[in-house]
Amino acid sequence: MFLAQEIIRKKRNGEVLSHAEIGFLVNGVTDGSLSDGQIAAFAMATYFQGMTMDERVALTCAMRDSGDVLSWDNCGFDGPVLDKHSTGGVGDVTSLMLGPLVAACGGYVPMISGRGLGHTGGTLDKLDAIPGYQTSVSSAQFAKVVREAGVAIVGQTASLVPADKRFYAIRDNTATVESMGLITASILSKKLACSLDALVMDVKVGSGAFMPTFEDSKALAESIVTVANGAGTRTAALLTDMNQLLASAAGNALEVSEAVCFLRGENRNQRLHEVTMALAAELLLQGKLVDSIDAAQQKLQHALASGAAAERFGRMVHGLGGPADFVDHYSRYLATAEVIKPVYAAQVGIVQQMDTRAIGMAVVALGGGRCQSGDALDYRVGLSHVSQLGDCVDADTPLAVIHAKSATDYAVAATAIQQAIQIGDIAPASLPQIYQTIRSEGN
Repeated sequence: MFLAQEIIRKKRNGEVLSHAEIGFLVNGVTDGSLSDGQIAAFAMATYFQGMTMDERVALTCAMRDSGDVLSWDNCGFDGPVLDKHSTGGVGDVTSLMLGPLVAACGGYVPMISGRGLGHTGGTLDKLDAIPGYQTSVSSAQFAKVVREAGVAIVGQTASLVPADKRFYAIRDNTATVESMGLITASILSKKLACSLDALVMDVKVGSGAFMPTFEDSKALAESIVTVANGAGTRTAALLTDMNQLLASAAGNALEVSEAVCFLRGENRNQRLHEVTMALAAELLLQGKLVDSIDAAQQKLQHALASGAAAERFGRMVHGLGGPADFVDHYSRYLATAEVIKPVYAAQVGIVQQMDTRAIGMAVVALGGGRCQSGDALDYRVGLSHVSQLGDCVDADTPLAVIHAKSATDYAVAATAIQQAIQIGDIAPASLPQIYQTIRSEGN
């Protein structure tokens, strides 16, 4: 028989908790037998004392098992179940291309995604810009679309990892979100509840990243890879750059438009292409659909060039309630803002630096993100044709094109963009798109 206060005391004193003790706490979070105060105390003790990798594995597995764990045994899949997760960024639309790409290469991608958080855009918010698309569906409908399209991107159900919902809300209110062990368990428990064969993590680095430093981002990537593999799911992580927007656009409908253009081959931002293909290639390798990254890249390029990936995306959209001809006529279905106008730099020069987080917050202020959880979104607003580091800007080349619902909103956003992008006379040193790939030993 365990006592919650004794387990909390142990963690407060820096002792290592057993799997049974951690399981007891998670059960208490789920069934309500632990009070909010006890959960907060455990979170604070963990924040200061940390968790061993073995404790992180135990916490992740206990949270995964706190609700439904999906099973694909009766779905007749003839390939591995694969997924990708990002720590969040600005203009990070990779999921919308990666899922269909991997599906076209023989994987099955049941992707459970989230809403926007702070300055980062949410995959579900982007998909909500598509008329009719349903992000909240039954498990049976979810499985049907995964089986038929190879990919389905939906939201978390109430029965999936219920422990995390309560635990995260308390962490958010007690300044304990930034605990490496708790972050790891929160991210992975939801992914592992989908019974994946393999997972790839996109951990962002830079001014628009969730983690404040490269060292913190690397530590999170290493924690996720170690814990996920320890829990039985083959996982690798890529450290990717977020010192500027990943795509050319930021904002829900605008990012969907860019994703469809990418899949159709109409326009492909080089940075977005490199990161998307690298993540997808690693996922094919971890899923054992190929035996090398080179083979994966070739397979993915064929899926893109042949139109197979675009076709999978269209199947997913239609299977989840969207228009059957969305890929062919996306511009007809995506709403546009009342004011669409470029913003120019105050001086001619070269883009040297970006405060990517500030740009993300400018999109939030336009109505493209939430200041608080209940806020309604304007899916039309955001930025397009955003300049990149090293670009020359002048009277003919804007910093970005702003999509706003009013002239007043445009003016506020224009000032924010001008302040967030630093212009100078010297081109900045080029940054890698992918800093490092982290794999477990033996993978």
